[in-house]
Amino acid sequence: MLAYLLYAEVLRENTYLSRTIEVQKGQKVIDTGLYSIVRHPMYSATLVLFLSIPFVLGSVFSVVIFLAYPVIIAKRICDEEKLLEAELQGYTDYKNRLKYKIVPFFW
Repeated sequence: MLAYLLYAEVLRENTYLSRTIEVQKGQKVIDTGLYSIVRHPMYSATLVLFLSIPFVLGSVFSVVIFLAYPVIIAKRICDEEKLLEAELQGYTDYKNRLKYKIVPFFW
């Protein structure tokens, strides 16, 4: 439930969200709400969701699958940040101000 609440809040705060990594016309850096805590709160929400799945299913196998998710998402974040720094005005300043990507006080 927490993951879905976080995800809904991200959707409310950032109307520029997209499944593809792109910068939209008129897009601005969002640095309020959850975006003032971590740079990628949508990935934080999905991390919570994927972490809960092994417990919900009671499946050891799903834990193994979950372990691949942080690696995949880390690669996507690196690609996304390269594009945002190159194409979104103010993103480099935002990145320098906000240290954490998806987990506060950790990464």
